[in-house]
Amino acid sequence: MKGADKQMEGEDFNDDEDDPSKPRSAPADFDGPKANRGCTDIIGTIMLFSMWISLTIIGAYSVKNGDYKVVFNPMDYDGNICGITFNGRNMTEYPNIVYVNNFGGGVCVKECPEIENLTDVRTFLTYNGTYQADGDTNVTLKLDYVEVADYSGSENVKGCTPDLCNTDPELSFVSEGIRQGNGFADYAVDTYELLKGRCLSNPKAVEKVNAQVEMFDSSIIRIDEIDDAATFFSHLYGDIFIAKYYVFIFGFLLSLFLGFCYAQLMRVPGILNTLIWGSILATIVILFGTATYAQLSAREWENEEPREHNDRTILYTRILSYVLFGVGIIAVFLVIFLRQSIRLALACVKQAARAIGAMPIILFFPIIQCIGLFVFLVVWLVYAVNLASLGEVVLKELPTDSAITVRFYEYDDFIKRTGWYLLFCLFWNVAFFKALSQIIIAMSVSKWYFCRDKSGSIGSSTFIKSIGISTYYHSGTAAIGSLIIAIVQIIRTMVAKLQAKAKQLDNKIGEALLCCCQCCLWGFEKFIRFLNKKAYIQTAIFGTSFCTSAKDAFFLILRNAKRVAGISYVSTVLMFVGRICISFVTAGVAYIVIDSQIGSNLHSPGGPALLVLYIAYVVGDTFLDIFEMSTETILLCFIADEEMFEGGEVYADGSLRKWFVEYEEEEKKLMANSE
Repeated sequence: MKGADKQMEGEDFNDDEDDPSKPRSAPADFDGPKANRGCTDIIGTIMLFSMWISLTIIGAYSVKNGDYKVVFNPMDYDGNICGITFNGRNMTEYPNIVYVNNFGGGVCVKECPEIENLTDVRTFLTYNGTYQADGDTNVTLKLDYVEVADYSGSENVKGCTPDLCNTDPELSFVSEGIRQGNGFADYAVDTYELLKGRCLSNPKAVEKVNAQVEMFDSSIIRIDEIDDAATFFSHLYGDIFIAKYYVFIFGFLLSLFLGFCYAQLMRVPGILNTLIWGSILATIVILFGTATYAQLSAREWENEEPREHNDRTILYTRILSYVLFGVGIIAVFLVIFLRQSIRLALACVKQAARAIGAMPIILFFPIIQCIGLFVFLVVWLVYAVNLASLGEVVLKELPTDSAITVRFYEYDDFIKRTGWYLLFCLFWNVAFFKALSQIIIAMSVSKWYFCRDKSGSIGSSTFIKSIGISTYYHSGTAAIGSLIIAIVQIIRTMVAKLQAKAKQLDNKIGEALLCCCQCCLWGFEKFIRFLNKKAYIQTAIFGTSFCTSAKDAFFLILRNAKRVAGISYVSTVLMFVGRICISFVTAGVAYIVIDSQIGSNLHSPGGPALLVLYIAYVVGDTFLDIFEMSTETILLCFIADEEMFEGGEVYADGSLRKWFVEYEEEEKKLMANSE
């Protein structure tokens, strides 16, 4: 029998502590989330502060002994850092680097060279400056088209001579100087600056070189064969650089505006149904529309004269269209088969919208989250960059028969271990910020739920108080839950590193085994995240520690598995649709504007649009995560309410009780029809 007569003293919530499968009993004098709380999981708080202290010590050591400029500024082939004085070599007047081979060997220059005609294949940039053949009347550039640092005193310097560098376009590509991209010289091409001082070749200039130079096969090792992936990323980076302002405006500002508006509309009861179903329909339309556009574009590119897009780009675009068509068809069938579950989950989202509507300030919480996370990331990045500068510059032997030298960083075991620890700290802190925010939201919503007078007693002050209570009393619980996530993530990162090593060694068995491990770890991480959220809700309501909350949440879900699984899954899908809608609309608008404004200057507006899509998804996630956590809190609050009380004693108001009654009836009908 349920009810207040089953209440027990203290924190003994079960009829029989040894049998957690039995329904929960209400604590004595239960009147909503526990008021007289104690700090939970103090050991977690101690561990968190210990991590912060150790992180600060490492950071102070790194800042004192390192120099971030060594990492941010590029390194030339001789181990000098362009733009600063390093190891006694002053390069402050030459802050940029131009790469002259495929191994990262380059020379420091004053400014990234800009060439009006894109290239001059008879002018070479070498380890010892620029070179032109004596008496060559076909050159179009001046010999000093770029000002290169003086490398005459370098032990590793190599320069062109008529014997080493044949400037004839029919022979130059396989000459000793260029060696198909593996030598100490390269063609003079137009460049653009990216990532502070790195002069990357203009993709259009590279295409012009390819058209003017005879690139035939030879017996020379062709490690260079700049593969399609390298070419693809070169085009991608160039397009993103050119469209960087559009990426910022649409990726951050427009998505922030749309995310805020979407969240505001979701808390309006009369609009919620239209918004959700409209988002589902809009997502399907966008999928089919984008697929159709990609298919038509591929056909147009295939028939254009002269052709501006290569066969691989056309093939990838056509494959993308097929994938989008497939996803769209799957989405249609999912909506048809899950329409009843969607309708039921919508009712739960409505209750969450009511709770958020009573505390409208909660919608500004993502801004607080972003500011806190941003401050930490800036500090962490300063520590990490300075630590990375503590490596030792060493000479590397290249896999070619030409005596070409380039310099790389190598790190001792201490720096490597410290770097792994910094990465672990990053994972833990990011997960901690997320966990603490989930506890704050859960506490705010549970206070709204377990309140008899929902219209008069709950307001924005409830949310503000929840921030203080959650931070003061339950930071340790958030620390323990986030620590588990961080441990799994760092193990997954180590496995990923081993996967890359196995691939490098061409160990197929190792790759397969490590891939299986990665899949298992991924599934385990998803399960932990799911259980953590439910545990945080228990902590918010009853003030229990992480382990106790996780145990109670697990058995509460187990006792109500069908109900929790069905509604949680579909409500999560609804929030995902919202994220997709925000990101796709933002990316779609960005694609159209970028294509119309600067499309002629890009290889494809698709690259910048994809980056906008990712940024918009992350921004939309910060807003809709509030609704997702609120929905799950409402669901678990109702189930706990139903177990602890009966009849008129329950805290659920009329509309919420009516919704769950309808849910049970619909489930019975579905079961009867299936039989």
